[in-house]
Amino acid sequence: MSERKKLFRPIRDPFVVQDATGVAIRTRLKNLAPADDKVIRLIGAHMGGLAAADLALYSRAGFERNKDTWAGRKQSLTAQSSSRWAGAVTKGTHDQYALARRGQFAYRDTLYDGIRMLLNRLSLPVGEKGTKGKPGGYRSQGEWFHKSRRLNILHARLAAVEEDIATGRVHVVRGGKKLARNRHNLAAAGLTEAGWRDRWEAARWFLSADGESGKRFGNETIRVTPDGEVSIKLPKPLEHLANAPRGRYVLSGRVSFAYRGDEWADRITGNRAVAYEIHYDTVKSRWYLTASWKRPAVQAIALGAARAGGLIGVDTNADHFAAYFLDKHGNPTGNPQRFGYHLTGSANHRDAQLRHALSRLLRWATRTGVTAIAVEDLDFCDGKTREKFGRKKRLRQLIHGIPTAKVKARLVNMAAEHGLALVAVDAAYTSKWGAEHWKMPLTSSKRAITRHDAAGIAIGRRALGHPIRRRTKPPRHHQSDGDGHRNVQAEPATRRREGLRRTRNGTSPPRAATGRADTAGNQRVQHRSGHATEHGPCQQDSLPLSF
Repeated sequence: MSERKKLFRPIRDPFVVQDATGVAIRTRLKNLAPADDKVIRLIGAHMGGLAAADLALYSRAGFERNKDTWAGRKQSLTAQSSSRWAGAVTKGTHDQYALARRGQFAYRDTLYDGIRMLLNRLSLPVGEKGTKGKPGGYRSQGEWFHKSRRLNILHARLAAVEEDIATGRVHVVRGGKKLARNRHNLAAAGLTEAGWRDRWEAARWFLSADGESGKRFGNETIRVTPDGEVSIKLPKPLEHLANAPRGRYVLSGRVSFAYRGDEWADRITGNRAVAYEIHYDTVKSRWYLTASWKRPAVQAIALGAARAGGLIGVDTNADHFAAYFLDKHGNPTGNPQRFGYHLTGSANHRDAQLRHALSRLLRWATRTGVTAIAVEDLDFCDGKTREKFGRKKRLRQLIHGIPTAKVKARLVNMAAEHGLALVAVDAAYTSKWGAEHWKMPLTSSKRAITRHDAAGIAIGRRALGHPIRRRTKPPRHHQSDGDGHRNVQAEPATRRREGLRRTRNGTSPPRAATGRADTAGNQRVQHRSGHATEHGPCQQDSLPLSF
């Protein structure tokens, strides 16, 4: 009985990613007087305490929240700050709660995957080898015992998470869980108690104000004029510190936005909404001002228009982007390009490395004249659980190291600024088929093609609508009729274009040198001495058709 052929999973069609509508720019607050620094710290600490209390109250309420409870919270906050500060705090609370709820559901799904994998491996005999794509049993009785204990731990965590989801309660650490844990091991974190305290207090400050269309310069709480003057509406307990009318404090320094400054100036002169946030960098002892606003949603270009001039296929890896330029027919052109980055060090350093690599990629894409970039729609949600890979720490670290979420967030915004569309494709079999069908044909003595370069070709061809897998190679020149049996490229809409070539009568192409399908398996017709084929006529089939 023949083994059943493995079926490929359905492959989703490529699509053009919608451009991002949010814009954020940052500048430094320079030349601040000591009094300015003191006032900003007081505002941040006061509003941060109010924000923490409001988040705790909102979380403990569970599903018993309604419009009346929201009005009561805002009224209480208004008495301690102002109506606009209260609105910013409540909105921030709602956003933080929604983010925490999404994190709860994601954590629950991760626990489900881990429990399912543990149950499967614990049910197998100890030492049983796994199959392709499925892990086997545990290697020893001791490992089986420890994993059974971990299964109980995951069940307990799942029960706690499901209880929080059912009651609507979230657990949020304002300032960050990682920074809170560093307090218990300052030596390992490289911090002193005073340095940790400064970071902790700065992370818990609240210095954010939402914009309002129709108001002067688009924001009444934190106002920035076209000439760079920054003024802040003081909360009621701090109004005695005001140095301007109507309870406002004007900073001594002026600001300017070098990036998107014209767009920002156009918005504030038209009194359109601009949100501001003041941030303090404790390492550099610097204050920064971030301005953000929303653009109107623009319809993405059609997929056919994105394919018209060819595109760049990009394979995302843990330490570099592998890119290849393909024309509109799916033919690789030129040499592969690699844009490396090192995701080590602080979060700011990692983000800078990623932005630098993406900038070089987009500049090269602009020089080639394409209108689109093709990337994989990756998330690795089903492959990050430690229960699936067990002791394969290098593989787990490799998968965790690929910055899929950051690439999505950065590439959408940066590609739009360069006038490039982003085409997302299904990631199924791109690395496997790319290495199988494109690595060897493009490798020469002067050019080495890696698996990642071949994967970039596969991604680009899928985005263009062409098949990834190539046709069967023709016979050698001396084994065929010279110029016959050539591969003919099928059109993208042709049915069964990735299958084997067929002859005119519908049979598979022969393997024997005679070219006759009905005698391909008969050894008496091969070119051997004493057999009839040396003296009889030989009929060669015509050029096979391509489907």
